[in-house]
Amino acid sequence: MAELQREAEPQLLNGDDLNGDRDDADTSESVKKKRRKKKRTRTAGPVCDFAAGTNEAEGDGEALGVGDATKQLEQQTLEDKDRAEDGEEDGDEGENSSGKKKRKKKKKKGLKGQTDPPSVPVCELFPSGDFPKGEECEYPPSKDGRSAAWRTTSEEKRALDRANEEMWSDFRQAAEAHRQVRSYVNGWIKPGMSMIEICEKLEDCSRRLIKEDGLKAGLAFPTGCSINHCAAHYTPNAGDPTVLRYDDVCKIDFGTHINGRIIDCAFTVTFNPKYDRLLEAVRDATNTGIRVAGIDVRLCDVGEIIQEVMESYEVEIDGKTYQVKPIRNLNGHSIGQYRIHSGKTVPIVKGGEATRMEEGEAYAIETFGSTGRGAVHDDMECSHYMKNFNVGHVPIRLPRAKHLLNVINENFGTLAFCRRWLDRLGESKYLMALKNLCDLGIIDPYPPLCDIKGSYTAQYEHTILLRPTCKEVVSRGDDY
Repeated sequence: MAELQREAEPQLLNGDDLNGDRDDADTSESVKKKRRKKKRTRTAGPVCDFAAGTNEAEGDGEALGVGDATKQLEQQTLEDKDRAEDGEEDGDEGENSSGKKKRKKKKKKGLKGQTDPPSVPVCELFPSGDFPKGEECEYPPSKDGRSAAWRTTSEEKRALDRANEEMWSDFRQAAEAHRQVRSYVNGWIKPGMSMIEICEKLEDCSRRLIKEDGLKAGLAFPTGCSINHCAAHYTPNAGDPTVLRYDDVCKIDFGTHINGRIIDCAFTVTFNPKYDRLLEAVRDATNTGIRVAGIDVRLCDVGEIIQEVMESYEVEIDGKTYQVKPIRNLNGHSIGQYRIHSGKTVPIVKGGEATRMEEGEAYAIETFGSTGRGAVHDDMECSHYMKNFNVGHVPIRLPRAKHLLNVINENFGTLAFCRRWLDRLGESKYLMALKNLCDLGIIDPYPPLCDIKGSYTAQYEHTILLRPTCKEVVSRGDDY
């Protein structure tokens, strides 16, 4: 309404001009026209600009311009309404589309990516429960030359494989956690770090990724970080001042488990390239053992081939040449549920047992190479312990020993543990009780295993599953 009143003003002003002098009228007319233009420009925006343009015409044309402006204003109002309605519809669609985008983003957030440093549990990275498989290999042909390819297509074997899918999935989840942890460790381990710092940092990450939950999920055994001539079973006790040095050969051996399905996997860390040939020999021997292992394969045959490969290597260290020797009294082993060594041993030299591998079993294929004698003995302070899997009821007199056994049963069961883990649980002054449990045969000590001083030892290890259809190197990664 206000706009229409302003548009009617020119007619009244024109009527007043007829009663005045011509000169005054011309002057006042031009001034008033300018004023009307300014008013319309201020109040009507683009529509008023159009109306002002029509008022530049004189006489009747000016009156017609006002009528045209009124019609134009009404038309513009209708168009604005249409545009507003279209805009609301577009806005709704935009909101829907943006809503869809938001929902997509939420879905992406649901499939979490790993952080740096790793902190997201593997079970949350794969909420569907479909964990990455390891390296699937066809079984080696039998001695009479028959291929094992039929296993991959046999409906019976496929059905057996599917029947055990839950067990395979537990192994794969633990293996994925192991892969991510060791990748993380390789990014920061360096000379000058204390062995306690290395182990605790690794174990903290491992606990997060495996989502530690009592005996359902957690660490399968203490982190081994044996150095140089010490080949296995060393982890620092509280107060150990040992520091990793540039010229050290450090074996990182740690395990994870889901529902007692254990991943036992190890690798060797060096900083000086003079040890590269030693590491190559042991890695090749381990991969050879994995390649020849399979259902119905004799364990002694695996050991013989491993020895042949490892002894084919020579390494020069500090001007001396050494033949790489397999450590004859260290072996691979079968793995049972909550039982790291479940009865069968996989030798790394010839002359072992003629026992055969069987379908459905899991094995840790590990090899140790040394520049020393090729044999290890117990040495240094003990740190690894494990409850005897087959022990029955044994009467215990010492109250502190009873308490300690309850703590071990509740937190570790038949899995290996170390003194640092007892410290972490708040236990103190337990050494006498621990010795009592060892003396009674309830707990077995596993002291560090060492070759002669001055020698260097290396280790590589993988866990394999002898599935009905194929052999799966479940702990295989991009690193080794």
